[in-house]
Amino acid sequence: MPQARLLTVSRTPYTTDIRGQLVLLGTGTSVGVPTIGCGCDVCRSNDPRNQRTRCSVVAGLPSGNLLIDTSPDLRTQLLRERIGIIHAVVYTHDHADHLYGLDDLRLFPFYLGHPVPVYCEPIVERRIRRSFDYAFSNEEPTHVGAAPALDIRSISTTPFSVLGVPIVPIRLRHGPRFEVLGFRIGNIAYCTDTNEIPTESWPLLEDLDVLILDALRLRPHATHFSLDEAVEVAKTLKPQQTYFTHVSHELDYTATNARLPKRMALAYDGMRIPLT
Repeated sequence: MPQARLLTVSRTPYTTDIRGQLVLLGTGTSVGVPTIGCGCDVCRSNDPRNQRTRCSVVAGLPSGNLLIDTSPDLRTQLLRERIGIIHAVVYTHDHADHLYGLDDLRLFPFYLGHPVPVYCEPIVERRIRRSFDYAFSNEEPTHVGAAPALDIRSISTTPFSVLGVPIVPIRLRHGPRFEVLGFRIGNIAYCTDTNEIPTESWPLLEDLDVLILDALRLRPHATHFSLDEAVEVAKTLKPQQTYFTHVSHELDYTATNARLPKRMALAYDGMRIPLT
């Protein structure tokens, strides 16, 4: 396939050093918070912890920054946190709010000198190839950087290594007909977009320092844990600390935290957690 020559930029990208940290770039539901057209108290709140972009996180590993999911808000998130380079990407699943910021990866090959390594299940790769078909065209590119340069690498539920660090995939269910992956890095697990943890996945979530878990709202939902359901999962797993993500405008940060058990809290955009 013809491909534009990758240009290696001689300067170092302007970026914050996040080694040893997990940065929560976005903690909101698929429509974000504030929600378009909504005048509820949370959507009009001045508390920045109630302003939630779509879900993604980045892990500052010793050999580079690993991004989990490319939300449609990715550019804004990376600029906000002054993270100027991504070295690899791994996907939980292919829903639009976790995938459709992929085009914002176009800049990183200029810094890396090679395509961005992308780790995903085959179903996610198929969605990428359909939705971003211009990145895989056989036509001669018009210019360098016209499309994302990607090195797609297939994963499953077998542990694998990224940037020299072991990653443990965790099978989760996202409603009755859809499966996704959570990921464990050391003693931190990231489990967004789920309302069921299969029996075989529970042992992979034992002895955690931090669990980051889906908790959409107070009422039950067909594909996400409610807050009470997520609390029960955390009580069963007993991590040292639990943070809830993929949060809707129905949950105010301060009021919700006041009713949660000890060592449980809502996550918020920009939160930084030490990698253990």
